[in-house]
Amino acid sequence: MKQLLVFFTLLMSLLGAGTTSVQAQKKLKYPKPDEDKIYEAAAQPATPVGGMEAFAQYLADKQNYPTAALQRGTQGTVVVTFVIEKSGAVSHVEPQQPLDPDLDQEAVRVIKEGPKWTPALNRGEKVRMRMNIPITFQIPADQAASPASPATTAVSAAPALPPTPAATTTPTVIKPDQPARPAGGTDAFFAWIQQNLKYPAQAKQRKVEGRVIVEFIIQKDGSLTDIKPVKRLGSGCDEEAVRLIQSAPKWLPATYQGQPIKQKMVLPVVFQL
Repeated sequence: MKQLLVFFTLLMSLLGAGTTSVQAQKKLKYPKPDEDKIYEAAAQPATPVGGMEAFAQYLADKQNYPTAALQRGTQGTVVVTFVIEKSGAVSHVEPQQPLDPDLDQEAVRVIKEGPKWTPALNRGEKVRMRMNIPITFQIPADQAASPASPATTAVSAAPALPPTPAATTTPTVIKPDQPARPAGGTDAFFAWIQQNLKYPAQAKQRKVEGRVIVEFIIQKDGSLTDIKPVKRLGSGCDEEAVRLIQSAPKWLPATYQGQPIKQKMVLPVVFQL
């Protein structure tokens, strides 16, 4: 009887150990996300509160051209990198590749003072996510000849009216009254991108993930032209991002004084396995 009791006790211990082992395996299979991990891409990326159109309008309204940089004739694009926290707050704001001290400082300021964001979601949970946004500073044609003029906000665009012969070589830079936007809305546009994206076989094989930043021009008729990657990912992702934008639906063009104008746009195409 004693031997039977010992055998029964040993059997129950082994069964209990087996159950614990299975539970441990389940926990290992579905680990809890690292609280401090910063994601480069997520199933549902972070978005500005109010949408991308409102954020683009905020940048157009609040971005200033530093007077010192204007006097020096300095222009270019500052790519600002920052982290969207789980609370939607913006942190760790800095220029990815410094361009000019004054332009860098202004680009950082306009991002820091911007609206809160809706945090990214991965597997249904809020996560921290890194963002990269290009802030372009371009000296208006009428300011280039007079560098001591007051600082102004500049948005790249073509002339609202047909150019005169004297202005054919230098496009006028103006701020649109209404920025260009996808015909069905920003959310619908990015949904279209996700549905039509074909993950390159080479990128899948190499497990490449990330984003390709694509620059393009929205013409007066809403068509997308001059498409090129300005931040590459490689393994076929750059070509796929360009293909997607080439085949994307038309946009509603930017307008100035009621007339359609061209506008440069920069958007990310996210690749996630």
